[in-house]
Amino acid sequence: MRTLDKYKLLLIIWLAFGWIGVNDVSAEEINVQEIVFSHIQDNYTWHITSWNQQEISIPLPIIVKSEERGWDFFIASRLHEGNMHHGFYIAKEGEHAGKVVEKKSTGEEVRPLDISITKNVLALLLSCIILTSVILGVARWYKKHPMEAPGGFVGMIEACIFFIHDGVIKDNIGKDYRKYAPYLLTVFFFILLNNLMGLIPVFPGGANVTGNIAITLVLSAITFIIVNVSGTKAYWKGIFWPETPLFLKLPFPLMPFVEFFGVFTKPFALMIRLFANIMAGHTIILGLTCLVFISVSMGAIVNGAMSIVSVVFCVFMNCIEILVACIQAYIFTLLSAVYIGLAKE
Repeated sequence: MRTLDKYKLLLIIWLAFGWIGVNDVSAEEINVQEIVFSHIQDNYTWHITSWNQQEISIPLPIIVKSEERGWDFFIASRLHEGNMHHGFYIAKEGEHAGKVVEKKSTGEEVRPLDISITKNVLALLLSCIILTSVILGVARWYKKHPMEAPGGFVGMIEACIFFIHDGVIKDNIGKDYRKYAPYLLTVFFFILLNNLMGLIPVFPGGANVTGNIAITLVLSAITFIIVNVSGTKAYWKGIFWPETPLFLKLPFPLMPFVEFFGVFTKPFALMIRLFANIMAGHTIILGLTCLVFISVSMGAIVNGAMSIVSVVFCVFMNCIEILVACIQAYIFTLLSAVYIGLAKE
């Protein structure tokens, strides 16, 4: 049987089973917003799948400090389906929706000090372990084969390292590039790995690490500190006394204000660019997936057609997101190197 005929047969079988399955599904109102935001937001449990109407998930440790009772440690399953444990529960609505809160003796709902191991925290730890294992494994290979040219996975990692090291870090920072190379290489591979793991729909993937603004804030803050600590006298002179006409500096320091404001807008742009691109990609893919469930009540034919559209566009968007994952890691590293290079000029 030709390959094209095989695909046609698989499509017919898939549509036939889809027709039968749709007739057995009761039309329920689908809250797309809740589905999308429940997947891209942080959580105290790591949902894997559902089987026979039973949720299969990994409950994570909750570590909180109450204002009245002190520290408390328990597993997130204690708070499942609105349950309360030692006065703590997960808020359903309000400014603390989805977060652990407590009821004080006065009846006031407050947010305790929360250092729990959430889904994003666990994904962050896993990605750090994977990244460290990969880099140390590559280094170990070089020690065992000092005079051999690498191939396969090791060769791919070497190509990436040389591309970032020579084409981005060295070219943009200049002669003092060596002391910044470890940080910039780490940032590149860290962002790339987390971007790619976020596209994997099953554990240990699927977490929205780089789509979390807290993560991108920390990365941008580190770049901000390095840039300004490395700044030369010429860099700071260009900020507080730039080479512009005197009337733009006195009596009102217009240009120094603009230059000083730019010190903060650069890392802010780094933070927002990475956060927005990754979160938007996850949101679009989840929204396209929901088309299958939204169209259930429209009949089998419409649902079958929309299912095909959803699958095709999801595959297309996943391919785009793989490209975006690589581009965003490259852009963050490139701009960080450019900012450091400008401060060292």
